[in-house]
Amino acid sequence: MKLLRTCVVAGSISLLAGCATGLNSIQKQEYAQMEADGVLVKEKNPTTGAVLGLLPGGGSFYAGEVGLGVVNLLLWPASILWDPVSGYDGAQSDNYYVTKSQLKKQKAAELSDLDYQLSIEQISEKDYAYKKRKLEEKYSY
Repeated sequence: MKLLRTCVVAGSISLLAGCATGLNSIQKQEYAQMEADGVLVKEKNPTTGAVLGLLPGGGSFYAGEVGLGVVNLLLWPASILWDPVSGYDGAQSDNYYVTKSQLKKQKAAELSDLDYQLSIEQISEKDYAYKKRKLEEKYSY
């Protein structure tokens, strides 16, 4: 009975603490496309996050989820069941958002350069519209 109560308490704590936020299905498709296109910024390795999840709280700490890491540290070894997934998902999520931020900055810089070219009449309105459309397609993640 005491073991059952401990399991219920541990499960409740882990549910209340939350998990490392994973990507939704659309974000996973974008992630795969960014990776295929070679633009994905790999700040963290998802496999490393999963492997570290076998250590007490390791996957969550690696993914930057300190609160969940502490809970998983306290619930170890039971946290081995979910912390590798949290580490993997958290690392993927970090890479996704870092890449999105990087692409946004690159797009803004290229658009600014394009606007400058138009302002000094280096390109025509027609060329500007065409190049701007191409930029939008390039950064359509």
